[in-house]
Formats: sequence, structure tokens, C-alpha cells
Amino acid sequence: MGVWQQLLVALVLLLGLVGVLAPGVAGSWLVWAGVAWWSLQVATAAAWWLFAGSTVLMLVTHVVVGRLPPRRLRGVGVTRRMVVYAGVGALLGFVLVPVVGGVPGYVAGVYLAARRRHGGHRRAVAATRLAMRAIGTSVLVELYASLLVVAAWLGVLVGT
Repeated sequence: MGVWQQLLVALVLLLGLVGVLAPGVAGSWLVWAGVAWWSLQVATAAAWWLFAGSTVLMLVTHVVVGRLPPRRLRGVGVTRRMVVYAGVGALLGFVLVPVVGGVPGYVAGVYLAARRRHGGHRRAVAATRLAMRAIGTSVLVELYASLLVVAAWLGVLVGT
């Protein structure tokens, strides 16, 4: 697979990660589609294992997200800025403390956005709890699974 095709796959994966944060966009399926496209082009054993593992992970993720309470955006105070902070926090946490850092990074991003909006610590904590109950858990599960797939793709890409 050529460098340009790999860059296109990376762009699709990045768009998928951003899509997870946007309501109504099937970002995790876009991540899965990028891995499927790459695996079909590369056709190595590692690529097929990655494709199989990402397929199972995404299916399990969607079952789990389907069992969580539905997202409630209205009246909760979730802003675009909060979603961006949460996504950046999850990505930074995932990179700085591999794998497990995504969760605290996500929550920290929500808290920082709430703190910036509301000012004080108590109000920011209350807003963070409310936001995590409204959308945080389902988005976090989907984003975390997508980050795992992208990290695995990078690992296989670098390892081969």
C-alpha cells in the first residue's frame, strides 16, 4: 500500500474519531471502515487480525452503547466547546498514559470546559456530573473503543 493511501486511511480514521464526538455521525463505524479498507489492501495476517479484532470490539461497543441511557443534549449545558475539550482530553490522556489515560483525560476535558464556563470548582463538578450522565458515558465508550482501534492500527502499521 502506498504512502498516499496510508495517509488517506489515517485521514478516515481521524475523521471517524472526530465523528464520534459529533451527534448523529457514525464515527466509530467510519473508524471501522478505515481499518477494513486498509486490511483489504494490505492483506497480511496482522491486518486480518486487526480487522477481526476491531470488528468484534465495535460490535460489542454498539451493544454496550445501546444498553446505556439515551443521550440527552437539551437542557444539560453540553456545548461544542465541552465536546472538543473532552475529545482533546481523551486523546491526550490516551497518548500520555497509554490505553488507560483516555478515560480520565475525557472527564478532565469535560471538567475544564465546565470550569471555564461556570467559574468555580463546585459548579464545574456539578456540571461535569450532569454532562457525564447526559452524554458522557455513551460517547466515552464509543470514543475509547475507536481510540483502541486507531492505536492498534498504528501499532500494526509501525510493526510491519
